[in-house]
Amino acid sequence: MCGLAGWIDFERDLTEHAATVRTMVAAMANRGPDAEAVWTGRHAALASRRLAVIDLPGSAQPMVAEHDGTVLAVLVYTGEVYNYRALRDRLTALGHRFRTAGDTEVVLRAYLEWGEHCAEHLDGMFAFAVWDPRHDTLLLARDRLGVKPLYYAPTAQGVLFGSEVKALFAHPLVEPAVDREGLAELLSYIATPGHAVYRGVRQVRAGHVLTVTRGGLRERRYWELPAHEHTDDWPTTVDTVRGLLEEAVASHLVADVPLCTLLSGGLDSSAIAALAARHGAGTRPRTFAVDFEGHTERFRQDFWHDSPDAPYAAEVAAFVGTEHRPVVLRTADLADPVTGHAALVAQDLPRPTPDMDRSLYLLLRAVRQHSTVALMGEAADELFGGYRSFTDRALVDSGNFPWVTMGFGVAPHGMGTGLLDPGLLQKTDVPGYSADRYAEAVREIPPVTGEDDREALQRRVGYLHLTRWLPLLLTRNDHLGMAVGLEIRVPYCDHRLVEYVHTIPWHLKTRDGQEKSPLRAALRGLLPESVLRRPKSPFPITQDPGYGHVLRDRLADVVADPNSPVRPLLDLPAARRLLAEDRPVHTTGWGERRNVEMALQLDAWLRHYGVRLTL
Repeated sequence: MCGLAGWIDFERDLTEHAATVRTMVAAMANRGPDAEAVWTGRHAALASRRLAVIDLPGSAQPMVAEHDGTVLAVLVYTGEVYNYRALRDRLTALGHRFRTAGDTEVVLRAYLEWGEHCAEHLDGMFAFAVWDPRHDTLLLARDRLGVKPLYYAPTAQGVLFGSEVKALFAHPLVEPAVDREGLAELLSYIATPGHAVYRGVRQVRAGHVLTVTRGGLRERRYWELPAHEHTDDWPTTVDTVRGLLEEAVASHLVADVPLCTLLSGGLDSSAIAALAARHGAGTRPRTFAVDFEGHTERFRQDFWHDSPDAPYAAEVAAFVGTEHRPVVLRTADLADPVTGHAALVAQDLPRPTPDMDRSLYLLLRAVRQHSTVALMGEAADELFGGYRSFTDRALVDSGNFPWVTMGFGVAPHGMGTGLLDPGLLQKTDVPGYSADRYAEAVREIPPVTGEDDREALQRRVGYLHLTRWLPLLLTRNDHLGMAVGLEIRVPYCDHRLVEYVHTIPWHLKTRDGQEKSPLRAALRGLLPESVLRRPKSPFPITQDPGYGHVLRDRLADVVADPNSPVRPLLDLPAARRLLAEDRPVHTTGWGERRNVEMALQLDAWLRHYGVRLTL
């Protein structure tokens, strides 16, 4: 696991520009605390920061393949290829010789064997860049689900690229500017494929490779979600889900460093913990969970949360036999401005749920003291239909992204926008933007022969969640994990599991009247019945009114500060009316909390990055 950065310029000699690329990769130092290196050639400069996970003494990057003193290709790579041993054997049979024992050299040799089609042979989470000086060609590639990020910015003579946007900002050719479309993307909370919010910055799309030559940029898709009839009966479906998930978890346990599982007490993470324990080679696995001081005692049921997580996590840990460690956070921890700054800078963007980001950051930071790799249960809800946005008919039938419709129900222009200036919102037109993006996404979805309208609609909802919602979560997890030097692995993103489950019809996914029926059936006997029956419970948030006092005080500071960069973007009368009520910001609801948090996030973002808005 690493951070990568690079600069390709077809009109400039970059052999004297190592310092520039070193500055780019240094901006992501936390992604690779174990090593840093730079390679330069006439038209290319590549840099890497390494977090050693496999083949600790070897696999240094940038990795160079040579023959008789001629450089054939140079690789910088981040991620894990779980089938690297099988690929190594295959490539060896084809005549390749290996100097190291890890997956990095397998990726490099795969490129030498298969060129731009090498990504199709890789199973795992990855993002990499290969410079081929024989043809002055750069290949950028990203895994099928987009677990690992990869950003790029085309220039007049080539391209800049990096694992995080901050690496691009460290180059003098890229400035942090956001135009109207970028702001609409940010406020709508949609992960439009390829979009990166900042003007002039793009993402390599999940399941795509990007080839850069003197003639320009060419993008090619190598993987997409399948669209065909599911013909397996119920017992076969359950057995297949169980087998694919077991294989995925087992493959994700390969590491030469300490490994653990994040355990919330929900179905998804509990399944990962249980299967990891079964494949743990006799060792007692570690599990970690986040909790808030006094949360179980003061818990109040709300729209999102039916029950606190801690008792279920403890029950699963005892049932499975893990060494379980709750990470208990105080309100002061969540309110710590240093933590807030770290979580914001890790992601390079403001988000409408910064309290969740901060608590996840603190959890991952605590986990990093004991482990270098953590498995988590992300993506199961998107695959099996675990969210209310799959089952609430008003959301499913809304003609828009269900989570966007839900957000518009809180604020008419998107989640967290209730304190923004009405003129700004009208100019940005988030509803119109999201409607256009929704229509664009729907046009991508191929029909399935014989599928009725209701099944087609539910498959559409699944497609939207996997391609426009899940990427937001995967990027957040990667950035927050790597900010503390922790590798996050996501077994539910195994592409074989994704391909199979995506085709399971909705009537089977809800066969027993509850969401995720195939997953629950596949896990019977592995988990306590209480967890198998437990409804979906999202990532926990603190309900401490003391946190509401903190939010109120900080909003008051922003409103009173004439130099606040977000002040011109606010609906100041609305903010002053809220403050005039002289009470803490509501922490048990959704709308008011998110409105205040987004205003504060925007202020911190504009201050730190000096973002230029061109609306």
